[in-house]
Amino acid sequence: MQTRLAEQYSNTPLGKEADKVLRSCVHCGFCNATCPTYQLLGDELDGPRGRIYQIKQVLEGGEASISVQRHLDRCLTCRACETTCPSGVEYNKLLEIGRELIEQRLPRSWLQQLYRRLLIYSFSESRRVGLLLSIARLFRPLLPAQLKKRIPLVVNTADAHPRTQARSMLLLDGCVQPAAAPHINKLAIQVFDRLGIQLRTIAESGCCGALQHHLADSEGARDRARSNIDAWWPVVEQGAEAIVVTATGCTPMVKDYRHLLRDDEQYVERAKRISAMTKDLSEVLRREDLSELSPNTSKRIAFHSPCSLQHAQKLDGVVESLLKQAGFKLVAVRDAHLCCGSAGTYSILQPALSTQLRDNKLDCLQEKQPDLIATANIGCLLHLQAKAEAPVIHWIELLASG
Repeated sequence: MQTRLAEQYSNTPLGKEADKVLRSCVHCGFCNATCPTYQLLGDELDGPRGRIYQIKQVLEGGEASISVQRHLDRCLTCRACETTCPSGVEYNKLLEIGRELIEQRLPRSWLQQLYRRLLIYSFSESRRVGLLLSIARLFRPLLPAQLKKRIPLVVNTADAHPRTQARSMLLLDGCVQPAAAPHINKLAIQVFDRLGIQLRTIAESGCCGALQHHLADSEGARDRARSNIDAWWPVVEQGAEAIVVTATGCTPMVKDYRHLLRDDEQYVERAKRISAMTKDLSEVLRREDLSELSPNTSKRIAFHSPCSLQHAQKLDGVVESLLKQAGFKLVAVRDAHLCCGSAGTYSILQPALSTQLRDNKLDCLQEKQPDLIATANIGCLLHLQAKAEAPVIHWIELLASG
């Protein structure tokens, strides 16, 4: 794709990065074939190719209009287009640039800004998420059945008391998951303990920064990254093998710290090391001997592979392979590449599209009447759970079921 970036961008690091991505696009449109919003709306401007053109126009000096902002807002950031693209276009990087430029050139209304700041404030700290859930659970008995399902119940799991092991890894605690489903990390700690690995959580670490990043708060995301690096660094220097993440929506963010902090001289080298050490739960377990585990494999499972797992991290099929090796029966899922509509705050900011995507996904997941639906991300789990007929769980619960 030929480009003529406006003078204020052409010689900047942002402009050079955008230009590189734009020039790699060959207009083929294969991306639209796997784009969830294009599939729903049928509008070229709501597909990756159309969004690329709109960002290009803004970078070349065109108007940063409300229309452009709306079409970029509708993007799920699922990155299915990157999986499909034969030219290797780094669409996600271009989208980040486009969103940041639009925020700068077309400030949102004070009400929209307030709403987004409240989302960041409310959901980026596990204590605040826990408080909101506690209040919601108090009123849960009074709510209609459909609203009740949106409020996750507490899953009683014994606290993990891992033994001191020769091998040690860090575990990202996160923000929403510790409050909404604390049993997931507890079970991960128990499973790793049985494999001879001690998983350690660091109280000073927290939200990975993805929430801020998706809402175009780049500096807030960088602050989160720096805070986590500072919290983890002493343990990293003590010899921790990896940073394990059980919520796949967080893993790509931490793996991208090296890019996020590339211009920060104080943090860039540490960020590179942190990114290199960060592993999805499945990346670690596929290299371990799981014969010590004896899970209950009697249930038929439909697995929903989150976009952050199969597209952002390119780990499609890894969890499914692990579950099959453990003896579980997995049913085939139609359109497994498509997003469930959760996508961080997307289900809050784009409720109509998100609901339609979720309902379509559940039709595919429940088509063969599985006993359970398993997934790998807390956002997907909660989103699907609100409407699913079958129970929805994190896949580590299956390995811990013995």
